[in-house]
Amino acid sequence: MRVGGANEKQAKTAKPSRWLRSARAIWRFSQDYPLGALSAFILFTMIMIAILGPLLTPYDPLTQNLRERLQPPSLAHLAGTDQFGRDIMSRLIIGARMAMFIGFTASISRITIGGIIGIISAYAGKKTDMIIQRFMDTFQAFPNMVLIIALIAVLGPSIPNLIIAITVPGLPGPNRLTRSITLSVREHQFIEAARSIGATPARIIFLHIVPQCVAAYLILWSGSLGGAILAESSLGFLGLGVPPPHPAWGASLNEAMRIHGAPWTAIFPGLAITAAVFAANLLGDALRDVWDPRLKRL
Repeated sequence: MRVGGANEKQAKTAKPSRWLRSARAIWRFSQDYPLGALSAFILFTMIMIAILGPLLTPYDPLTQNLRERLQPPSLAHLAGTDQFGRDIMSRLIIGARMAMFIGFTASISRITIGGIIGIISAYAGKKTDMIIQRFMDTFQAFPNMVLIIALIAVLGPSIPNLIIAITVPGLPGPNRLTRSITLSVREHQFIEAARSIGATPARIIFLHIVPQCVAAYLILWSGSLGGAILAESSLGFLGLGVPPPHPAWGASLNEAMRIHGAPWTAIFPGLAITAAVFAANLLGDALRDVWDPRLKRL
């Protein structure tokens, strides 16, 4: 009887599994931040559409059919067709793949590189800090889109160059944030204790400073994702984005602006861009409120 009672007591006091704890955390997040949960769902859906794109397209996005040009939305073409008779829904699905890939890659790159530079700048201090921060000031002297266009003009339109052009102007933001966090953490007593026992600067940075920047990193990334997607779409609209014939949301919007009497050719690409950007920004706001309750909006 004692053994059975002990087993029952142990079963009651056993901790829930990791999956159960994650499910509970997601449920609490959905209840406390419904807009943030909806935004996460929208982004997840777009990611899955981008991954499964070729399996979801009802038509070949590159095939032209002039007999069905400028057809309004119908059961055959849910988003209508463009001036060349191409199915707009199929082109939006394939365009999501490029928007998500460039958006995620550029946003992660700018936050990671900028954050590393900020940590190194603050920890090194003195002349190194001054040189790096003056270098960052030169980026902030120009509007982001102007600098992006200038980089594309120099490098040429291609997918790797797009990622580089979107990444570079976004470095000063995460650089300044991680620098301020590092300057604050560097003065704590546990950092002095780590130095006193012979810890190397690399060990102090990776074990003591980087963990303090994780929450800010995730918040910055989600906010930067929307800006990267918008920048990619803007370049496509200006004709500097993904080279044709690959479908892209911004390029589809550019083509739609030249067509009269077919508003659906502009509405659906615009809705796709708007949904992605708003979802990323709202998710960033929710994550900010979760990790820093002092910044909650009244």
